[in-house]
Amino acid sequence: MISTTTNSVEGRQIGQYLGLVTGEAIMGANIFRDFLAGITDMIGGRSDAYEGKLAEARETDIREMQEIAQAKGADAVLGIDIDYQVLGSSNGMLMVTATGTTVKLS
Repeated sequence: MISTTTNSVEGRQIGQYLGLVTGEAIMGANIFRDFLAGITDMIGGRSDAYEGKLAEARETDIREMQEIAQAKGADAVLGIDIDYQVLGSSNGMLMVTATGTTVKLS
């Protein structure tokens, strides 16, 4: 399944638009990860714990979109947009949403 942020696939024509497709993943952040991320924030550097969680959520969204697109008979998901949000009263949840357009290529 072709999945891309672009609005076309080089060398291919769009034969039919099949509609929007989305994937959503909400991941809980745990106290240990929050503690380590807080230390990283204080001393500088990257938070591997959160980066790993975001990557996992993003991959889940894309896989979910591809499965839905395949069920619709699509050949590709184009124009993928990925958004990130923090949820919950204590900001303890990470939400990653991916949206794209399913198409049949000719």
